[in-house]
Amino acid sequence: MAGHGAPVLSPKNCADLRVAVIAAQWHEQVMNGLLDGAHRALKELGIEEPTVVRVPGTFELPVAAKQLASRGYDAVVALGVVVRGGTPHFDYVCQGATLGLTQVSVDTGVPVGFGVLTCDTEQQALDRAGLPGSAEDKGHEAVTAAVATAAALREVSEPWR
Repeated sequence: MAGHGAPVLSPKNCADLRVAVIAAQWHEQVMNGLLDGAHRALKELGIEEPTVVRVPGTFELPVAAKQLASRGYDAVVALGVVVRGGTPHFDYVCQGATLGLTQVSVDTGVPVGFGVLTCDTEQQALDRAGLPGSAEDKGHEAVTAAVATAAALREVSEPWR
């Protein structure tokens, strides 16, 4: 697992940020853990009323992120899970979601927290879902990263011209 070496993020003065969380519906137990972790992080940051949108699967995350980023949210968090199977479907979904979410962030300037688990096994997903006994809490991490980035961008003044 790549949990070592992660920065300790402590965003400040972010309770007024508008945050949207988009979550896929596949792999219900993993998604419940990711959502719980996201809600814990938001509460710790003082963000009391995030918008939560559920979409069918991970492939649908980018279009929902684009819509929400275009509607004035300061940060968007995308949560999903794709578990490798016996066909190339895994590769297509992972690539589409990753490139799509990156494009949303670059095109809109709105940070998109990447909470998409791309795992070889369901056990790997459970280990990252923030459930009791999980080694990592990727829902929490995705929220913290997106909010920390939004807070940092808010502090940046216009460049010298």
